[in-house]
Amino acid sequence: MGRRDGRCRSGTPEAVTEYPDLLGLQRRLADFAAARNWQSYHTPKNLAAALSVEASELVEIFQWLTPEESVRVMDDPGSAHRVTDEVADVLAYLLQFCEVLGVDPLAALAAKIDRNERRFPLPGRGGAPGPGTAPENRPGEGEQQADG
Repeated sequence: MGRRDGRCRSGTPEAVTEYPDLLGLQRRLADFAAARNWQSYHTPKNLAAALSVEASELVEIFQWLTPEESVRVMDDPGSAHRVTDEVADVLAYLLQFCEVLGVDPLAALAAKIDRNERRFPLPGRGGAPGPGTAPENRPGEGEQQADG
């Protein structure tokens, strides 16, 4: 997958024709951990902590960039490599976390998008949250609710 403009770092159209299978990647990660006897360390608590650490490492890349610089981060090969590696680390720990708890990540995401579409309808179809919207109805806030 590429940038929002549909072009890869080099500015040429992407040539990816086949993406890895999500379940296959989860299996490879589980096999990798099993071959090294790491299963005892892969508890939900430890995996959630590792996921948080890796997400923080991704944030660190952008910490002092301006909004304009952050949009162009993939133009620099060194930064692009760091971002790509951290995205891979975040995804790896998220997939392992889902595997351990039996969460289907794609089904969970689809259900969450469905809830958000109902919760935040398009303007003219029930309204959209605006500046005066109560905090519990703003995206990313009030996520402690039961449907959160």
